[in-house]
Amino acid sequence: MSNLGNGLALLAIGMGFVLAFLTLLIFAMGMMSKVVAWLNKLFPEAVEEVKSTAKKVASNVDEAIAVAIAAIMARRN
Repeated sequence: MSNLGNGLALLAIGMGFVLAFLTLLIFAMGMMSKVVAWLNKLFPEAVEEVKSTAKKVASNVDEAIAVAIAAIMARRN
């Protein structure tokens, strides 16, 4: 029975250390998040504007349908 008690004590101690470490890690990550947000207010990064180019859209729906049918027919052969 002594070995069972020692095993349960070791299990509780090990799980306690893991729980304490994970709790400490969560708090540390929260504090780092606040520090980084504060630093971003002090030293903001330059934001670049991204100009997107409009893709050329088929002017005629019938032309698009014809192209799709031609692609299907070419794939079948």
